[in-house]
Amino acid sequence: MTPYAKGADAERERTVESALGKLDLTAKTRLLAGQDMWTLPALGRIGLGSLVMSDGPIGVRGRRWTADDPSVALPSPTALAASWDPGLARRAGRLLAQEANSKGVHVLLAPTVNLHRGPLGGRHFEAYSEDPYLTGVIGTAYVLGVQDGGVGVTVKHFVGNDAETERFTVDNRIGERALRELYLAPFEAIVTGARPWGVMAAYNTVNGVPMTEHDALINGVLRGEWGFDGVVVSDWLAARSTGAAIRGGLDIAMPGPRTVYGTALADAVRSGEVAESLVDEAVRRVLRLAARAGLLSGAPAAVAVADRPPGVDGDALAREIAVRGCVLLRNEGPVLPLDAAARAGGIALIGAAARDARILGGGSAEVFPDHVVSPLDGLRRALPAGAPLRYAPGADPGAELAPAGAGFALRAVARDVEGGELGGEFMPNGRVQWLGDLPPGVSYDRLHTVEIRGTFTPRVSGAHRFGTRGTGVFRLTVAGRVLYEGPQHDEHSDPFEEFFGRPLERGTVELIAGQQVEVSLLSVPPKAAELPVEAVGFSLLHGEPERDPEELLAEAVEAARGAHTAIVVVATTERVESEGFDRTDLRLPGRQDELVARVAAVNPRTVVVVNAGSPVELPWREEVAAVLLAWFPGQEAGAALADVLLGAAEPGGRLPTTWPALLADAPVSRVTPTEGVLAYDEGLFIGYRGWDRRPGPAPAYPFGHGLGYTRWEYEGLSVDHGDPVDAEEGILATARVILRNAGSRPGREVVQLYLADASASASGSASASASAGASAAERPARWLAAFGAVTAPPGGRREVVIPIPRRVAEAWDPATSSWHLLPGPFTLTAGHSSADPRISAPLVP
Repeated sequence: MTPYAKGADAERERTVESALGKLDLTAKTRLLAGQDMWTLPALGRIGLGSLVMSDGPIGVRGRRWTADDPSVALPSPTALAASWDPGLARRAGRLLAQEANSKGVHVLLAPTVNLHRGPLGGRHFEAYSEDPYLTGVIGTAYVLGVQDGGVGVTVKHFVGNDAETERFTVDNRIGERALRELYLAPFEAIVTGARPWGVMAAYNTVNGVPMTEHDALINGVLRGEWGFDGVVVSDWLAARSTGAAIRGGLDIAMPGPRTVYGTALADAVRSGEVAESLVDEAVRRVLRLAARAGLLSGAPAAVAVADRPPGVDGDALAREIAVRGCVLLRNEGPVLPLDAAARAGGIALIGAAARDARILGGGSAEVFPDHVVSPLDGLRRALPAGAPLRYAPGADPGAELAPAGAGFALRAVARDVEGGELGGEFMPNGRVQWLGDLPPGVSYDRLHTVEIRGTFTPRVSGAHRFGTRGTGVFRLTVAGRVLYEGPQHDEHSDPFEEFFGRPLERGTVELIAGQQVEVSLLSVPPKAAELPVEAVGFSLLHGEPERDPEELLAEAVEAARGAHTAIVVVATTERVESEGFDRTDLRLPGRQDELVARVAAVNPRTVVVVNAGSPVELPWREEVAAVLLAWFPGQEAGAALADVLLGAAEPGGRLPTTWPALLADAPVSRVTPTEGVLAYDEGLFIGYRGWDRRPGPAPAYPFGHGLGYTRWEYEGLSVDHGDPVDAEEGILATARVILRNAGSRPGREVVQLYLADASASASGSASASASAGASAAERPARWLAAFGAVTAPPGGRREVVIPIPRRVAEAWDPATSSWHLLPGPFTLTAGHSSADPRISAPLVP
């Protein structure tokens, strides 16, 4: 059975029309408004179940963010994109559908396909790439995988949500060509290639119109030009105007119960402000979504349970993606993979993130896995018995306290105003985040206090630090001492940042390693009526005793000096890469750069593992033997890292985004609006396109870079120009690349094809002919046209056949509002990265 067989589509449409005809205005407008944080209401009289949405993209949280219902935590989307493997992305989507089905979730709020316009975007770890083509290919495969399992998606954030600063109000001014050729392009590829069930409208404004009200882009482009027949849901709290939103094409306003739809929309129809036909169109799309998800009685689901893909092993896939996404940036010697002599001679593992792994970014992408394999755990398990392994923290990357973690056994308890217990749940860390659904037995109207209580068994002796984060009135008690009692509220332009607040240290308590103490953080949270959504969110924070930074550094240096190989794990923190704010620089937090430099000075076999979701400056990169980019590697972080370091697997990743040596070198870096406006003045020239255009320093590591553990020689490139059948399928030409594994190990090569206009000047400009419908149209010096991958044993020769889409040779002409094939001629280059061309051939459209 194909998920979109015409017969099933027609039957669903008949059922949708029948159900729509039975609804009055009140019921219809209720159906377009969230009934709570994550769900739409059930309507029993038409056989409609309640539709449940859940955050992604690296795991499925479910209706409640709780350790009682853990989720598989896959590596960050940047890691998935670094695999350059759509097949792997589709398998990731299928796993997430499997998770969603087990949690009763019908729609996943993912994937994020905004672009890495510049390196400072605080949420870039949740998106894929700086390149629209790569983003579109990976995103299409991910969506296909999720919907293979009968679960819908909401491709987000449509469109222009490429930074977080003033995200609710910023007006992004984007030129028509850049909008079409860059920012809309991944959405178009996914809509036409995967037929997603949903799209999420962004917080921001584009060219003067809020995206939740953008008739031209939602009704005109998304639905009109691309034929999208799914729902458009607002980002949470993004919808602000009843009439403008429904006229602009927004179907669902989330979250509830207080939204601009529901009663407000019914009143707008009755007053004549809004035509009821617009409501009917939106309801029709919502019912279609419910039918596809199997929630509308009488309508066949898009994918029957029997037709879902076989089950996926979440641990194994998380480990595989982490390995395949690892990018080997540098490998002198080569020092990696570590040979038997290195293991026998001893390894010094250094860095706070080596013990307490940084596996995911902050914000709505967070989930609770049931386990995390740290780099220290992974190496201990993988090394032969007796192989020396010494650990030293070296430097603390975070100046702020983090949610209570290792050594804590905690439970959250909700009580009413008389102190009676309503319910509660066990917690994996010190963070309460109840968004929408509360624990069984707990209701907002009766809730008065929530207490995090339990025990803490310290790993080390000394003055342990404790703190609070959140909004409300708190009382913090540790080992019988009250450390803080009073209110906390942090004003912020972003309502979510304001609600969760900033971390504050409240005091220290002298504790002895191994001796258990009681801890409690009692909160009187804001009343539901004071909040835009019904939610409880606050944190018990903890930090181990502060040690003298010089002592920590000296200890790490001595460990490295006595080891055959030093492995330093450096990382960003949640206060560096997270939803809700952008970065202000690209430096690693704390004294981690100094740590690496000092370790490298005493051990020439220093390997640095970088745990970051997006670019950071690496000022010591030429001083160390190897640099391995692990991104945010998910729950199997340490197992995957051991596989790569010890040679059980090849680091197969290639950079999906250019890494600058310095922030100042980046062609685009501005994320802060001026008087509410952020101008995309760079036009088409973001990422490697911008680097090619401007003179000056080269990046530290170019787009597409990644070394692997073998060498590849490119021996031939031929181009078969498309025939009429290819043209009908949108194929311009087909490239055939012959290459050979010239190294001593088996490996995988990602063959990258770049297209260049042979008439382009060195500055990246080209004059398009009249047949292209534009004059003096600027083009980048080159751009990614397609890619493919091969694997081969040592000495093995392979041919990879790669279709080249017609769209990559087209430009948008604002004068005619249409696409036009550029006249060429083009030069097609096959290479190992954007900066490592190997072989070229002409391509004439």
